[in-house]
Amino acid sequence: MLSLLSKVPLFWSFHRFGWPVLLPFSLVVSVSFRCNSRCQTCGVWRKPSEEMTAAEWEHVFAQLGHAPVYVTFTGGEPFLRHDLSEIVLSAYRHCRPSVITIPTNGLLTDRIVENVRRMCTEAPRTQIGINLSLDEIGERHDILRGVPGNWQRALKTWYALKELQPHHPNLLLTIHTVISKFNVQRFPELYAALEPLHPDSYITEIAEERVELDTVGWQITPAATEYAPLADFLTRQASQAARYGRARVTQAFRAEYYQLAKRILFEKRQVIPCYAGWASGHIAPNGDVWSCCVRAEPAGNLREHGYSLYAVWQSEPMRKLRRSIYQRECACPMANASYANMLLHLPTIRRVMRRLLPRFGK
Repeated sequence: MLSLLSKVPLFWSFHRFGWPVLLPFSLVVSVSFRCNSRCQTCGVWRKPSEEMTAAEWEHVFAQLGHAPVYVTFTGGEPFLRHDLSEIVLSAYRHCRPSVITIPTNGLLTDRIVENVRRMCTEAPRTQIGINLSLDEIGERHDILRGVPGNWQRALKTWYALKELQPHHPNLLLTIHTVISKFNVQRFPELYAALEPLHPDSYITEIAEERVELDTVGWQITPAATEYAPLADFLTRQASQAARYGRARVTQAFRAEYYQLAKRILFEKRQVIPCYAGWASGHIAPNGDVWSCCVRAEPAGNLREHGYSLYAVWQSEPMRKLRRSIYQRECACPMANASYANMLLHLPTIRRVMRRLLPRFGK
């Protein structure tokens, strides 16, 4: 983390002047578009899923070095890949990220537990975060996810991971909820029902129309007026959730994120500068490199550039994407990119510090 802080001025320069070219510290890796859910808020499973092999991902991570601090392995459903642990551990060996996060629908209990056990054992110096997606309760969750019995299977996975946790101090268990037009009215009830599961962390994000998810035109995003009171509620909860250590810092940033997302929905603009394409990036299953998954515009393919992210990162197509983002031609509340943006935005950092140190700035 200290090494990341030392690079903040360099990322400011990269964003403003285009140099020095730095690799992203927050990286999302889509290992597959395949999914065994049929969610009403996602159509990624409809897309063809040409996937790089574990050996190809090894080439990618070997050239990345220690640039990424946060790596998310996502899908589709990432645990559908039999070699997921090989891919994740390859990133650990070569990159040594501080945090690795993997979202899951929880349907493949035995495979998930087996893979998580191995990853936690063989990557002891990295926090392994498993985010279980729960967007509703009971049969409502099954309907929203399009899989009968999803809720019970997800709970089976959750409790199995809870049993695993005492043996692996680097395992963080999180519940993740996508707030959409389908559950926004019921969210307070949903939140109360999920509390007894006692997650280490609870996170939400807003359902979006993303090119990656094939949801453009689906009108799944809740109205700003519907989301606003939930954002205020989540900010209060995040402010009260943790009092010590890294969790306290994380919750302070979450409290800020909910307010940022609310403003973006109301104002429909980049409320703070976006660093997607500078500090955060996304790699598709076939090796296409994107600035983010909302636009999902390929700037190049790793297979065509010797598996070097840096080669694509400094290419003219990526510079063109950056110019568009810098000129604020797009805006979204996507959580992954937003947290990177907030880390590089001084007014946000000051507000986070005020939450952590009430006397700060007075």
